[in-house]
Amino acid sequence: MEKRFCTYCGQPTITAVPAGDTRPRRVCPACHAVHYENPLIVVGCVPEFEGRILICRRAIEPRRGYWTVPAGFMENDETLEDGAARECLEEAEAQVDIGSLLALVNVPEARQVHVFFRARMSSASCGAGEESLEARLFDTAAIPWEDIAFPSTRYALTQYLADRAAGREELHVTTLKRRQPG
Repeated sequence: MEKRFCTYCGQPTITAVPAGDTRPRRVCPACHAVHYENPLIVVGCVPEFEGRILICRRAIEPRRGYWTVPAGFMENDETLEDGAARECLEEAEAQVDIGSLLALVNVPEARQVHVFFRARMSSASCGAGEESLEARLFDTAAIPWEDIAFPSTRYALTQYLADRAAGREELHVTTLKRRQPG
C-alpha cells in the first residue's frame, strides 16, 4: 500500500529515487523521509498429530470457506517460530511445538514471502478460532485438495507429505508465478 502521506510530518509524498538508491520510493519533499515498502512475511506451520494433519476452513476473505494450514502475517517483536505457533493457536486453538523449517515461498505478485514450519501437536485438541469456520485433523487421504485456499499452502502440504513418506526433513524453496490474464 503506497504511503501517500508522510508518517512523520503528514505532508503528501512523491515518488522519487532517493540519493544513494536505485529504485523509486515514496519520499517526503518536506522532511525528506523515505518510506520503504517491502514484502510482508506470512508465517505458518503444518501441524501433525498421530499421522493426521491439522487444517482450518477460512472464515475470512480472501478464499473464505477454503482450507489452509494455520498461517498469517508475522507481528513485530516475534520470531518466525513464535509467529507460526501463535497463528496455530489463534486459528485452530491448538498448541504446537514448532519443528524444522519446511518451505519458503516467494509470492512477488502479493508482495509477500510465506514461511512454513513442521509442527507437532501435543494432543488432538483443536477448534475454530475467530478466523476459522472449523479446524480438523485429516488423514492424508482425506485432505480436501480441491478446496485448498492458496498455492503456497498446497506447496507446503505436498512437500511435507513427500518428506514424511521419504523419512526426511528438507527445506523447499519456490516462487509462485504471476497469474496469467484471462
